[in-house]
Amino acid sequence: MGDPEMNLSVQIGKLTMQNPVTVASGTFGYGAEYARLIDLNLLGAVTVKGIRLNPVPGNPTPRTAEVTSGMLNAIGLQGPGVDGFIKKYWPFLKELKVPTIINIWGTTVEEYAEVARRFDALGGVGALELNVSCPNIKAGGAQFGTDCTLLAQVVAACRQVTTLPLITKMSPNVPNIAQLAKAAEDAGSDALAVTNSFPAMAIDIHTRKPKLANITGGLTGPAIKPIAIKLVWEAAKAVRIPIIGMGGIQNADDAIEFLMAGATAVAVGTANFYEPQTPLQVIAGIRDFMERKKIGDVREITGSVQLPKK
Repeated sequence: MGDPEMNLSVQIGKLTMQNPVTVASGTFGYGAEYARLIDLNLLGAVTVKGIRLNPVPGNPTPRTAEVTSGMLNAIGLQGPGVDGFIKKYWPFLKELKVPTIINIWGTTVEEYAEVARRFDALGGVGALELNVSCPNIKAGGAQFGTDCTLLAQVVAACRQVTTLPLITKMSPNVPNIAQLAKAAEDAGSDALAVTNSFPAMAIDIHTRKPKLANITGGLTGPAIKPIAIKLVWEAAKAVRIPIIGMGGIQNADDAIEFLMAGATAVAVGTANFYEPQTPLQVIAGIRDFMERKKIGDVREITGSVQLPKK
């Protein structure tokens, strides 16, 4: 396994990850679905699909579509709700040797806080990832993740009810991610996840119908990687808290780009659908890179991009 003195562990708030690689929420189910395909205990953490207070049926099908260098999805945040998750999935997850990061969401500030409170009381949860790219019903359809005030309200409300590490998953659909990243940090977020999917659409030219029943969906995969790296770089310059970078990671080289841009850890997303071993390949590749470059601590890579002098 390489040099035993080499350190791949990273800190995300109070959360210790044995290596800097997790999986992106929504691409890995609730962990149990992948257990026969990959040794989950080799990951830095398992990040599960989004959980709202009550069950959510999701959108009609078709809900996914392949596009050039990526995938569209409009799952609709389908999920079993807090009680359903605790009953069906938590018994499996709590027995893992690696921490679980639970992605949570709501349509009001109060709902976010209640879900956070419930998971705080559960015990054994590694961290909460706040999906702030959700419509805010009380604010007339605005998204929490695109408004500094609303974003701060969600983070602060969750911070008041839990001591668990809070990871705010940022929306990419903003003119200035630095401002929102700072708002999340100031409100009490322990880390950021950058970035989420991009709104997109595809049409079947033979039927003249959208490829998704929802008409539009979120674009993920290799096509978004250069944009995601730019967002990580911009966010990293604005905050002191760690960033989990994601968006189109297919191999270790992709992951190392995110680290050099300023990420402390990374998450593999769309690649899980076509090569479930990708997260483990990324971990092995990062270790190999460190051995070749004689890097003793993975944290030395974070933010190490060398910019041209002005």
